[in-house]
Amino acid sequence: MRIGFIGTGIMGGPMAGHLAKAGHHVVAWNRSAEKLAALAPLGVEAAQSPVEAARDVDALISMLADGPATQAVLLEGGVLAAMPQGSLLIDQASTPVATAKTLAAEAAGRGISFVDAPVSGGQRGAEQASLTIMAGGSAADVQRALPLLTVLGRVTHMGEAGCGQLAKLCNQLIVANTIATVSEAMILAEAGGVAPAALRDALSGGFADSTILQQHGQRMIEGNFVPGGRCTTQLKDCRTASDQAEALGLELPVTGLVRDLYAQQVEQGGGDLDHAALYLLLKRLNGL
Repeated sequence: MRIGFIGTGIMGGPMAGHLAKAGHHVVAWNRSAEKLAALAPLGVEAAQSPVEAARDVDALISMLADGPATQAVLLEGGVLAAMPQGSLLIDQASTPVATAKTLAAEAAGRGISFVDAPVSGGQRGAEQASLTIMAGGSAADVQRALPLLTVLGRVTHMGEAGCGQLAKLCNQLIVANTIATVSEAMILAEAGGVAPAALRDALSGGFADSTILQQHGQRMIEGNFVPGGRCTTQLKDCRTASDQAEALGLELPVTGLVRDLYAQQVEQGGGDLDHAALYLLLKRLNGL
């Protein structure tokens, strides 16, 4: 298939590479040209603009930073208008549910199929093609997207358009809230004389074990906060989850507290660190 790919950053770059290695003709655009150049040895062709990447495609995948960027490029930027009738648009960025529904409606009006398919798994999951992919759209459209999505990871059809993004919000609030709890546990252990590494080993395999404890707990132990997923991105997703809950008439107090902690981390200059760096904020709040 001829695939357009927009957004080849930390996540999108490996994803575009996997599709090219699977035998697809991938034409990609990214705001930073050097990230595109790194994909050339894998057979990914560089487009000079998002619109160029969208022409004559069977499918186009978007992996941009957020909802406003997605709407600006796909709608105001003319990408959707440049796609052929009968093609397929797959948005894999994390955007508000309302954005997914708007894209679905605009695509349908142009005779284009649409699937929202946000991902979880971070940079490691993108590199290993082991992403968790939550797909929203009609059964027929999701089935049509599967040959591409299964190259990137494990796919679950969540429901109609927008349901993929709602599932991703649920994922993100679990991740954010668990990072906060693991951070507090590490700080409590160390302050009381228990080595954080020993705590992580002791909890492995028990009810308190998790991917967050294993991967981000290790980051906390090592002090390694090179970003796989940034604090700014986690804050964006926490805010989007809070807004969606409010729209549904719900109160999510734990998510609200963690959202505000991430806001402090970003305000204090730690936005570009990995989201596990919330640990650093909680240490500072305790004078450590």
